[in-house]
Formats: sequence, structure tokens, C-alpha cells
Amino acid sequence: MSFNINEYYSNLSKGDVILAYKGSITSELINEVLEAVEGKLEDGNEDGKTRKKLYNVLVESLQNLYHHIEETHEGIDEDLDPKFGILVIEKDSDGDYKVITGNFVSVVKTKFLKEKIDKINSLSKDELKDMYKFILNHQKISAKGGGGLGLVDIARKTGKKMLYNFYDYNEKYVFFDLQILI
Repeated sequence: MSFNINEYYSNLSKGDVILAYKGSITSELINEVLEAVEGKLEDGNEDGKTRKKLYNVLVESLQNLYHHIEETHEGIDEDLDPKFGILVIEKDSDGDYKVITGNFVSVVKTKFLKEKIDKINSLSKDELKDMYKFILNHQKISAKGGGGLGLVDIARKTGKKMLYNFYDYNEKYVFFDLQILI
């Protein structure tokens, strides 16, 4: 294994971290994270527009983690929960927020994910709006609960390109991280 999850996580948790979590991604956790972040943003006197945007991106990001984590991890450290994921929210020196999520993904799915994110990143604001409407009107809700709107919605709300990495873990899995700037 060339990728070390603990080393990766500790490298993320530097700077002005609003929240850092690694472990099982559950519906209860999602509610707790959203409440905690909302409280911290209110306490920090963050403006309403930024709070709303960050909150919406967090909802989409956490739902993506929750619904798309693969629960079967052949060859992945047994100490890790089957619904293992990482979430870090930090504020940079410019006052911008970064939401970082990470989870294990089968090697087979990396091409699809890369193509999907690259396609979304290549679209203009109007093209994203059109894509969003098209998916809303033509896609069926999947067994995992979504119709593919999450990443498109994140791109629309932030107006920024999503950054991502695939870290080799073993022959069947990679660790996928997604970084969203707000």
C-alpha cells in the first residue's frame, strides 16, 4: 500500500480548520455536522450568502459521500469502517472556504468519475444551468437516491472548478478526494 490514510488526513488538518472528521459516514453524522458548522458560521459572523452557499455545498457533499461509499473493501485496512469517509472544512487566509471529502472508490469507477467532473468543470455558467435542467427533467432517480445532480449543483453554487485526486491504494481501490472551493 503506497497510500496512508492517517498521513493523508493529518496533512489535510493544517491551517484554519472549521471541522475535520474521519470515520463512518452515517445519516446521524450528516445532521450533526450540518448543525455544528451552521453554529460555527453564525458564531463567526459569516455573511448570510456565504453561510448559505457553504451549507448547500456541505449538504450535497455529505449526501454524495453517504450515498456513494462502497461498502465492500477487499484488501482495505480492517480497522476502517465499511462506510469510511473523510470530511475537512477549512478557511484559507483569503477568507475562502474549502470543503474536502474523501472515500475509497473501486478502480473501475475512476474513469467515470474523472470524466464526469472534467465535463462539469469545462462548462460555462449557462451550460451548467442547462445541464442541471436536463438532468432534472430527464434522469430517473437512482437506487442510491440521486439523479446525478449533486456535482452539477455544487459547480453551479460555487462557480468554481472542483479539484480531485485519485490515490492508489491497492489493485482494486483508490482513495478519491474532492476539493470544493467556496
